Amino acid sequence: MINMRRRLLTGIALGALLAAATPVGAQDVKVGILVPGSQTDKGFMQSAYGGAKKVEETYGTKGKVQVIENINYADMEQALTQLATNNKFVVAVSGASQAAMTKVSKRFPDVKFNLVGGAKITEATNMAQYDMRQAEINFVSGAVAAMSSKTGTVSFVAGLEIPGVVNASKEFEKGAKYARPDIKTIVVFTGSFDDVAKAKEATLATIAQGADVHVHVMNKGLPGIEQAAREKGTKMIGGPLPACGSDPLYIAYSRTGVGYLVDYAVKSFVEGTWKPGPASFGLKAGPEASDMVLCGTPDAAIKAKVDEIKKAIIDGKIVTLDG
Repeated sequence: MINMRRRLLTGIALGALLAAATPVGAQDVKVGILVPGSQTDKGFMQSAYGGAKKVEETYGTKGKVQVIENINYADMEQALTQLATNNKFVVAVSGASQAAMTKVSKRFPDVKFNLVGGAKITEATNMAQYDMRQAEINFVSGAVAAMSSKTGTVSFVAGLEIPGVVNASKEFEKGAKYARPDIKTIVVFTGSFDDVAKAKEATLATIAQGADVHVHVMNKGLPGIEQAAREKGTKMIGGPLPACGSDPLYIAYSRTGVGYLVDYAVKSFVEGTWKPGPASFGLKAGPEASDMVLCGTPDAAIKAKVDEIKKAIIDGKIVTLDG
């Protein structure tokens, strides 16, 4: 039996929007969303749920969106099969969903699939892949961490060593060196996005090596990093949901618009503008898609450097890895 919680969010009216879309009755439009982590992780999964709620709020009272959340990675294929059986459009979040979605999409040629995150796809007839440019914004995170460090050492603590997250770690290091060539960077993968104890242990190990600012890619494991930082008096750069002022532990937040892209994908499907294949977002798509938010009254030099880096990325003068 799959260990999962299912939640049905009723209320997607497609109304006048459908008039301009491919002819589909509002009652016939069914959307399934897979969010493999917890909606309370203060990160990517919570952002994805925000997107699902936006879908509900925007489109009203007809139709439905079915959400499956918080499942084991081994169960993704079965969960996506269920969503594809019940719906005409299926969205999944995280590169960890990619292998399962690729396989299931081939079994359901009449269903459209949309992955938010993951590695760039090269062939697809009924599947799209949205690159959030997580690696890109982590270049900026690395720069902010380096410029904010008092010890000259910063760390990147992440869960699974999947392509998008590996690329994010590489760009974190490049961004740190770009802003401060003498900075020392430490990258650690714990093997789990959700294991609090492993996240704390990994962070404490980086602190023991001098790290005083931490960037993360975690889901439910995030409290472990926070616990370590609080105990040792170090600082963090959070994301993807900016929350400046809510916790003095955080000096900045990188916004990665997971929820924005979930909503964007559904809107494209409803309006009939959805296309299969890869699509890239990131800083060039605007602050809802990607941004760096400095908390409090930021140091003028740091703010100016961040603005310079963001412009250079948008203009193509700084080129980062995909993912």
